[in-house]
Amino acid sequence: MAGRPREFDRDEALEKAQDAFWTRGYEGTSMADLVSVLGIASARIYAAFGSKEDLFREAVGLYEAHEGGFATRALAEEPTARGAIERMLREAVETYTKPGRPQGCMVVSAATNCAVENDRVQEWLAQHRRARTVSIVERLNEAVRDGELKPDTDAEALGDYYATLMHGLSVQARDGVANKRLHDLVTVAMQALDARLAGRP
Repeated sequence: MAGRPREFDRDEALEKAQDAFWTRGYEGTSMADLVSVLGIASARIYAAFGSKEDLFREAVGLYEAHEGGFATRALAEEPTARGAIERMLREAVETYTKPGRPQGCMVVSAATNCAVENDRVQEWLAQHRRARTVSIVERLNEAVRDGELKPDTDAEALGDYYATLMHGLSVQARDGVANKRLHDLVTVAMQALDARLAGRP
């Protein structure tokens, strides 16, 4: 009598898929790779998650809800914009350089260059990155309205700067730049915000 197919934990499979996509990117992770990593046949992957693209989108959702959600939490939880920006950047460094985990940011690195047939995935991730920039700008605008930052502060330019820096930290982390060196960069970068604090000369 033929054995029954091995049962699998969907949440565990999704986490393994997340790490595969995070490490190798969307195009760099084939269905054969997913079969190997998840330990189940491709037919069962399709049955459980739909297409490879559907699985990828769900994996990004998992990343953003947990390891990649540091920026959302920092911007929402810190009482000051300065505290939120510094926490966001420092937690970015810790997340992107954590030993034993994929390096860098999944949303930044998973689909920066794609074949034409995957343009939809590339644009979807670009929308996520643009939304992050908007959230940073909004937090800085709030700080201007609340009097934390000087009234003539260009919140959009400052937000673009910190969003660009956060994405750059991902690239540097994937290139192997040391954790301490990235934290030193954050220390320097915070000077731009400190110069705009109300009450500072």
